Amino acid sequence: MLDNRYIFDISPDVLTFEFDSVGPNGTVAKVVRYTEVNIKNFYNLGFGDKDPQSGYISDLSITNNNDSQKVLATVARTLYVFTEQYPEAIVFAAGSTLARTRLYRMGITTNLAAIEQDFKILGLTTDQEWEPFRKNVTYHAFSVQRKAKTNQP
Repeated sequence: MLDNRYIFDISPDVLTFEFDSVGPNGTVAKVVRYTEVNIKNFYNLGFGDKDPQSGYISDLSITNNNDSQKVLATVARTLYVFTEQYPEAIVFAAGSTLARTRLYRMGITTNLAAIEQDFKILGLTTDQEWEPFRKNVTYHAFSVQRKAKTNQP
């Protein structure tokens, strides 16, 4: 999953990642930002297009660069880098639209075996309950936490 991805720049605090999506609609700057909310070690994963003039990040932009899988793989790779720096972090992610949340769910489903090797992943159900992620279930958001590394003899 993570092999076909974009190279990204990382901020010194390892909270912001920037990369370019390249495709038929040109080069579009993308930003992934992890923001700690008012609960210790709980971070929101924000993602969107960066406006080159204002620097504003829009999570509603539609790039249509025919590289959605590569973009999702890049975002997933930032999660690995981020949780190396912040191993206790719990990351919350939801799409800015139902369609984007569905796209995230499909990406998780496709790569679930690989993801579960390194992360504990939960889905927020329609009943507002967190449960271990299951395929073919509609979720409104996702929670991801890096599994503790075990020492091998």
